[in-house]
Amino acid sequence: MARNRVLFSTPLLVAGVVLALVVGLVVGKAVSGGGPGGNAGPGKASGLRVDVIVKATDSSFWQSMFAGARKAGEDFGVEVGRFGPTSETDVNDQVQLVENSISRGVNAIVLAANSESALDKVIDRARQAGIKVVTVDGTVTTRNEAFIGTNNLRAGEQAGQRLCQLVTAQGKTSGQVLLENAVAGVQALGDRAMGFRQGLAASCPQLTVWQERFDNNDINTAANQVNDALGAVPDLAGIFAANNMSGNGAARAIKDTGRAATLPVVAFDSDPQENAALADGSIDALVVQNPYFFGYQGVAEAIAASTGAKVPVNLDPGAVLADQSNMNDPSVKDLLNPPTAQASQ
Repeated sequence: MARNRVLFSTPLLVAGVVLALVVGLVVGKAVSGGGPGGNAGPGKASGLRVDVIVKATDSSFWQSMFAGARKAGEDFGVEVGRFGPTSETDVNDQVQLVENSISRGVNAIVLAANSESALDKVIDRARQAGIKVVTVDGTVTTRNEAFIGTNNLRAGEQAGQRLCQLVTAQGKTSGQVLLENAVAGVQALGDRAMGFRQGLAASCPQLTVWQERFDNNDINTAANQVNDALGAVPDLAGIFAANNMSGNGAARAIKDTGRAATLPVVAFDSDPQENAALADGSIDALVVQNPYFFGYQGVAEAIAASTGAKVPVNLDPGAVLADQSNMNDPSVKDLLNPPTAQASQ
């Protein structure tokens, strides 16, 4: 089976080229005053303020996005604030953080929204105030300047295909699968689940999804739900965990019950716990995104939009499938262990 397959047709290298083009637009416009109307004079990017608001500050994934945003601020000489609620389920706190950014009069906001629609009104207020809004990771249902994020439907399909391969390699011809998800009503997670179902059905129609369980992004809840499935489903053939907290919970349950050798697990994202689980076999494969890129590119596009430059409306940086065979390859290892940063004080 193909062990080192890139998930998408748009690899990270291509995304890097697009990033370079955006950076060129920002820098060129800032130093030359070029472009329509010549409204970006020398040093236009200097002095801009960009707030980056993530889904939760307690996750390594979002801390990596903070690190990318901080580096972009340093590279472009702009002030970057880093904020987020303590939980991905705290939509009201995230709305308040956007309100705070509006009150501070920032030039742009980079937002990883905790809901597809609940932040629409506050995003509209920000844009009415002249603040540019770039969304990352998950889409929203109101207008914004640009979106940067993984095509989660296609990523989910690849996760389903990989789980099929793992189950088939064990000689199983039928069975049920647990879909362990984090939070209901989040576009990115919903797309992953839908894509997983499609990929599994296309590759292994003899495997069916037993249940989709939601753990509210809590590791202990995820572990308990996986334990429940282990006891309730005699023909449980595999598990798909749709984000890192779900993956960590699944790995804990698998390890505690000694099922690592017999029950394949495919999970999303990476953090130190998931990486350890990949190394010890309690997770068989990880669909790895690039949150550092989300942060860096988000700030780059926010600056570009604020200075009047055009930015890609939709940019998918791609993701990579990591397993024990490639997790120590330099390019994959960098994705599994990105830099992190904390929220602003």
